[in-house]
Amino acid sequence: MVVEEFLKEGRIAYFSMEIGIRPEMHTYSGGLGILAGDTLKSAADLRIPMVGITLIHRMGYFKQELDPFGRQIEHPDPWDIEKYLSKLDVKVEVMIEGKPVYVTAWLYVIESITGGKVPVLFLDTDIPENTSEDRTITHFLYGGDLQYRLKQEIILGIGGVRILDNLGFQINKYHMNEGHSSFLTLELLNKFKKPIEEVWSEDLVWDIDKVKDVCVFTTHTPVEAGHDRFPYELVQKMLGEPVPLWLIKKLAGDGMLNMTLLGFNLSEFINGVSKKHEEVSEKMFPGYEIHAITNGVHTYTWVSESFKKLYSKYHFGWANEPEIFVRAWRIPSEEVWNAHVEAKKHLIDYVNRITAANLNYDTFTIGFARRVTPYKRADLLFLDPDRLAMIGEGRIQIIYAGKAHPQDEGGKKIIQKIFEVKERMKDRLKIVYIPNYDMEMAMKLVAGVDIWLNNPLKPYEASGTSGMKAAHNGVPNLSVLDGWWIEGWIEGYTGWAIGGMDETSDTRRDVEDIYYKLSNEILPLFYENRSNWINIMKSAIAMNAYYFNTHRMIRLYVTEAYIR
Repeated sequence: MVVEEFLKEGRIAYFSMEIGIRPEMHTYSGGLGILAGDTLKSAADLRIPMVGITLIHRMGYFKQELDPFGRQIEHPDPWDIEKYLSKLDVKVEVMIEGKPVYVTAWLYVIESITGGKVPVLFLDTDIPENTSEDRTITHFLYGGDLQYRLKQEIILGIGGVRILDNLGFQINKYHMNEGHSSFLTLELLNKFKKPIEEVWSEDLVWDIDKVKDVCVFTTHTPVEAGHDRFPYELVQKMLGEPVPLWLIKKLAGDGMLNMTLLGFNLSEFINGVSKKHEEVSEKMFPGYEIHAITNGVHTYTWVSESFKKLYSKYHFGWANEPEIFVRAWRIPSEEVWNAHVEAKKHLIDYVNRITAANLNYDTFTIGFARRVTPYKRADLLFLDPDRLAMIGEGRIQIIYAGKAHPQDEGGKKIIQKIFEVKERMKDRLKIVYIPNYDMEMAMKLVAGVDIWLNNPLKPYEASGTSGMKAAHNGVPNLSVLDGWWIEGWIEGYTGWAIGGMDETSDTRRDVEDIYYKLSNEILPLFYENRSNWINIMKSAIAMNAYYFNTHRMIRLYVTEAYIR
């Protein structure tokens, strides 16, 4: 595969710090990267001319080991780059700390069964021309200190634009998937700079409007601390002044360089990733017009094998036309249940094999898997473990998975707490925590559990996509009314809400709601009214999967952001 075949038409350049395409390529940590990969897969399916740009992350995010007490131990997680990527004959330089850092790129091509193809470029500084320190810039995803992070974002933004130019790509739009790549706007300011003889003031050489015209920015972060900020002293030390400092401060804030503000101020179109997130973002960044394009998931990737067979039997063309799922009511209930039983057996066998947990096929199984950090409240279910045991003894088993960021001590303590409860309750409740959560494990979990639990503090769930993946496999959600679930929730039809529509969470009320609904609605329905339970499974497919997919999402980006 050669890159030349992708140079014949203009493309949308999709920049993301992480892009998760397949489990064997350790180029993602979680939701942001998986969403990026799903987006580009849908672009290939729909033959939308895009190109992805990310870093190669030779050592991955990290491999998680959990000791018997739930203490997390992190290990490098390298992968076989040459098995999946092709090295390109390209090299550009980016100035960091006043010296050149050389950047090359590797190519992966997403190929769809529709015949569509999307190239993804993985930027790499691990080449002989660089110092030993600079060779490691593209090694670790979200690793190192603030200086390391800044270097990575310089390589992604500035190096990414230069690689595209060097290879001969014609770029019509630059889409920043979060603020990590916002330095690309500084490169574009220089690229579109007006000749000094054409303006009456040197300040006017910077064609801000032209940069804005080609830039799109998607924010995923409703948490203030999640927006990258760098001290200007560090920025000047690392980056110098690719454009005058007064201009950078005008665009990125006076106190510290805010990567989100930099992207906002140089983008024509800005969006959040759910309707609720649009409201939250406008409060965080007053004065900006922020749109809403709710996230989705790549249907074919996240549907289990048993449901693929079922959908192919009744909904021809579903993989590239997921809106067909609105007809899911026509699928015979017995066949829906049998497809779920097959997916559940596959999951339970996997869990028992790697953990010796002795889970049962017939027991109601709750799934909870995502990044472990305090606001996601992975331990909420255990606020009153004795009461939970009274409700679920012999009737509930719970599967957990998820990594805590290496520097997130609060998240690590939550994993330890779950292990403590697991040990204390072992004679009353079966609880298992699977280490090293990844894409492959997620595929099994979202399809094989009976209900998907999600209970973050509001309003910190920008969108969430794991519940969408569950819905694609007929698994209902039990979730707080935040992010996508506000749009997908119909009480008792697609799943259940935790708490009410209040702007913020009440922990005691939320856990009471979980216990009440498990005891009085969910478990009786599952065990005593199987036909109605299967109807809810069908509703999850017909009312959630048909809409919350990246085919619908990418079409909205095309019509609302790319061809404005």
